[in-house]
Amino acid sequence: MPAANTSGPVVAGIDGSATALHAAFWAVDEAAARGATLRLVYVTKPDDRFAPEYAEDVRHGRESLHAARTAIEATGAPVTVETAIVDGPATEALVEQSADAQMVCVGSVGIDRYARSIVGSTAGDLAEKAHCSVAVIRPELHADAQLHWIVVALGDRPGNSAVVECALQEATLRHVPVLALGKDQVAGSPGSLEDRIRPWRASHPDVHLYPVAGATDVAHFLKKFDEPVVLAVIGADEARDVSQIVGHGHSLFRHGAASVLVVRP
Repeated sequence: MPAANTSGPVVAGIDGSATALHAAFWAVDEAAARGATLRLVYVTKPDDRFAPEYAEDVRHGRESLHAARTAIEATGAPVTVETAIVDGPATEALVEQSADAQMVCVGSVGIDRYARSIVGSTAGDLAEKAHCSVAVIRPELHADAQLHWIVVALGDRPGNSAVVECALQEATLRHVPVLALGKDQVAGSPGSLEDRIRPWRASHPDVHLYPVAGATDVAHFLKKFDEPVVLAVIGADEARDVSQIVGHGHSLFRHGAASVLVVRP
């Protein structure tokens, strides 16, 4: 999977919630695929370090990290796990962590509700400001669906090839087919969607890749169609759409909510 740093850790934000732990388990596969260390990070609230509340927060952080590490190591996954407690605010702390990371993974509810109430969605802000790719992972969606999808757009934006490559590698890692969105052109004409997909099918023969003509924007596709999409893969220039894609707050994207991966090559 493309990354600005190919030797750093995969970072997962931990806050003691089930949503954060779900994101950490998702990050396990990312770390294992890269042969990278998995770094579990707890971010403290921006309180006075000498206040009783700060000491309680640190205690909660240690317990949360221990519980997450124990749960991950119990799976037998071939990853080395390290933990860290860092001072908040959450967005700034995780952006700093992203400087030497291959990817940062967080739960869709945010790292910490207190920080989110001050600065808005931690996950959304992180997606826009991080130095590496960011995965914002929702709790399991469409649990009853027999088929899940990864969705990515084939476009002309700079870096789109890296975004598509990442989507296909995620499909290989997670054994999920891909919906490839693109312009609706006459089949067989130069630059048609089928022509654009053909090289990707050749380079990733193990991935089931399906064209969706007439749709060129992931966020609008999810708004229009209630498909069981487990992961939307987008470029960094679309990071502003993250909160809508994962269904934060008063999002209009009530049905097509999905986890999202913002790719920074």
